[in-house]
Amino acid sequence: MVTIVPFEPKFAEDFKILNEEWISQYFIMEETDYKSLLAPESNIIDKGGAIFMALIDENPVGTCALISHIGKEPIYEYELAKMAVKPTEQGKQIGQILGNAIINHAKYLGAKGVFLESNTILVPAINLYKKLGFVELIDRKSPYERSNIQMGLIL
Repeated sequence: MVTIVPFEPKFAEDFKILNEEWISQYFIMEETDYKSLLAPESNIIDKGGAIFMALIDENPVGTCALISHIGKEPIYEYELAKMAVKPTEQGKQIGQILGNAIINHAKYLGAKGVFLESNTILVPAINLYKKLGFVELIDRKSPYERSNIQMGLIL
């Protein structure tokens, strides 16, 4: 049974570890990653965003963030970011549950749209995003070296 809970300071290390694990497996950690992962409260939550944790038996097994871009983006006011699921728990629809929680929270906040940055080598992630309703966006700049696809969802 997966439970989704809002971020608390006690989850800071789990948020960092879950994300470092998948990023380091496929790519190189970038400055933007460190900024979010080392200070999630000041760099995400305090700026109007949110972080959710997926728990199984009170143990963090996944996470996802909603980063505010209000004032910078006319339509895609929020970014779905830092989605990670513990490798031993993948394939259990935890990513889909987290993605739905983030989308519902963006709707609650009155967002017009949500975008995300990814890479096409992450086939299961791209398939998940499509299942959540995201479509590919063209001609957008990314702050990530590893990003070769951006996707958006109008709410």
